[in-house]
Amino acid sequence: MLTSLELDPQKLPRHVAIIMDGNGRWAQSRGLMRLMGHKAGVDTVIRTVRAADEIGISVLTLYAFSSENWKRPASEVSGLMTLLKSYLESELASMLENNIRLRCIGRMDKLPREVRETLQASIEKTSINTGLVLNLALSYGSRDEVVGAVKEIAELCVAGKLPVEQITEETISAHLYTAGLPDPDLIVRTGGEFRLSNFLLWQASYAEILVTEVHWPDFTREDFISAIATFQTRQRRFGRTGDQVSDKT
Repeated sequence: MLTSLELDPQKLPRHVAIIMDGNGRWAQSRGLMRLMGHKAGVDTVIRTVRAADEIGISVLTLYAFSSENWKRPASEVSGLMTLLKSYLESELASMLENNIRLRCIGRMDKLPREVRETLQASIEKTSINTGLVLNLALSYGSRDEVVGAVKEIAELCVAGKLPVEQITEETISAHLYTAGLPDPDLIVRTGGEFRLSNFLLWQASYAEILVTEVHWPDFTREDFISAIATFQTRQRRFGRTGDQVSDKT
């Protein structure tokens, strides 16, 4: 069984993003209501955040609620919002104690008022922290994010503040929700599905992707460490040949 001591501290991914999938299937396979799977998944969030902090990951982005998830049954959505609010309230002290900074990407304006207020309060209270950035993707959709960025850039062009020929990849990145954060080096998806599900489509251009059959509630600290260990075996070429990369090391 791998431990964090076996990881190469010089090859840690700066930014790990996780698609936390399989909560509902985990519950249904046990004859439980889907919400019980989401509740069990909260415990996995807590231990994964702690593991990322202890290992030395700089940014951890968790895909907690997509823009498409609003289409789910109202009872499930309501339960998820209640779990989110409870998590934020119960983990604030831990985030402050462990120097964790909370951020959010997505349409916060669509969250219920009481959830939004709790989230904003936690973001403000942890804003001076300098350790792990815990980035929650809530009411998030990558295509919507890109459309929003394009609109902002178009407005600058129309106003004469940005010449069209000066639009670069960096310009677009600066107008995304993730502005100021490094792109993800590693994206982990639990639950066995092989798709990004409208998650960080622009930012994931050169991310290493790892899919595990393990459902999110069963995802352990050891699974997280194993994912990072696998990342450390990958050769990241960024368009170059393997020989070119080897020559640089």
